Amino acid sequence: CIRNNGDSVGEAKTLWFDKEPTMEEIYKAIDAFDFSGYKEAVFCGYGEPTMALDKLIAVSEYMRRKYPAHLDRDGNPCAGIKLRLNTNGLGDLINKRSIAEEEVCSAVDVVSISLNMPDAKSYNEVVRPAYGEKAFDAMLKFAADCKKYTENVKFTVVDCIGEENIEKSRKVAEKLGIPLRVREYTAE
Repeated sequence: CIRNNGDSVGEAKTLWFDKEPTMEEIYKAIDAFDFSGYKEAVFCGYGEPTMALDKLIAVSEYMRRKYPAHLDRDGNPCAGIKLRLNTNGLGDLINKRSIAEEEVCSAVDVVSISLNMPDAKSYNEVVRPAYGEKAFDAMLKFAADCKKYTENVKFTVVDCIGEENIEKSRKVAEKLGIPLRVREYTAE
């Protein structure tokens, strides 16, 4: 995880907050940002976005109102700003209920789930999830649930896990009918 390597990414000086932002502060930050030329906004960060599920949903609704689908000058449909969730896939455990259908998949256009490793044992060694042994299976169930409600779900792994684990991860993804994206590891 990049948070182990530093406090910032890209132009951001820090991705850590001194306090949890209020909805007012979040809306103000959205209003102040120039989204021209951007096609996508991503829910991610140094933490799990579904830990603040109510805020994720409220921000999604706000973004959809502010940047709705529309027709361009030539009458072609434009999707507005696409919303993507980068998640560890443990939102059901975090929120103590299934969140795929009525919350996550209706709030975002794309769900990207960090598979991390191809089996529970290696997943637990790498991720060290707070939910212990049940985390890997819960993540796979969340992915399968998302697949029921959107075609835009994918798994990701980082290339530093090795070719053998990448291939095993690809088989896990294929078994669920979910594409796997292999991301290049960068220390930034």
